[in-house]
Amino acid sequence: MHTEDDTWVCRSCENEESRDSQTEADMTTQDGQRDDGAPAVADATQGSTETMHEPCPADDCDSDRAYYEMLPKPGGSYEVRLFTCVECGHKWRES
Repeated sequence: MHTEDDTWVCRSCENEESRDSQTEADMTTQDGQRDDGAPAVADATQGSTETMHEPCPADDCDSDRAYYEMLPKPGGSYEVRLFTCVECGHKWRES
């Protein structure tokens, strides 16, 4: 849902509900919460010797092969691909 002025609007079905500032204030407290960072998630590509076609962005390297890992971003809504060049060892990421 997202807000439009004093109304909550569902992105899927366009249902609308009036906003209640007291209820929203009660829901947004962060007292007693802690951030433990991203959860540890096993990934089948970690430690893999598989490579993929991905040109190395290093200026002095012409390699077009890289090892890769898939890692979740905090919140788990997206993944980040981490690359390591097969030839020069340069590391970079793509999200």
